[in-house]
Amino acid sequence: MNTILTDKAKPLGNYPHIKRVGDFLFISGTSSRRPDDTHVGAIQDDEGVWQFDIRLQTEAVMKNIEGYLKSVGADLSHVIDITSFLMDMKDFPGYNETYAKFFNKESGPTRTTVAVHQLPHPNIIIEIKALAYFPEK
Repeated sequence: MNTILTDKAKPLGNYPHIKRVGDFLFISGTSSRRPDDTHVGAIQDDEGVWQFDIRLQTEAVMKNIEGYLKSVGADLSHVIDITSFLMDMKDFPGYNETYAKFFNKESGPTRTTVAVHQLPHPNIIIEIKALAYFPEK
């Protein structure tokens, strides 16, 4: 089962938002991109300079992941592993603070966070991929 949702931004390539393999759900790298191809947490000021908000982008990414999971009957409590890609580790505190609104250290997923040189769009400062365990009924 591959799922491409019509109420979310279309994938930028030939891949699904979420894929079931047995009892596991693999969520593709997810950004704050909206269906209209704009990005939450990326605002251009009057002088044309882009300002980015890691908290807003992290929240939007998590909500997008949550939407992908809900499309197959799962939710964030089923997530067992997260890999986060940050454009700049100076954003780690704001990302970490926002992430804590969705997961806690006792019951949340394992997590790896890495800094990367580039992401698919210049207005994306964070991307997250996830793995969830959700047994088929």
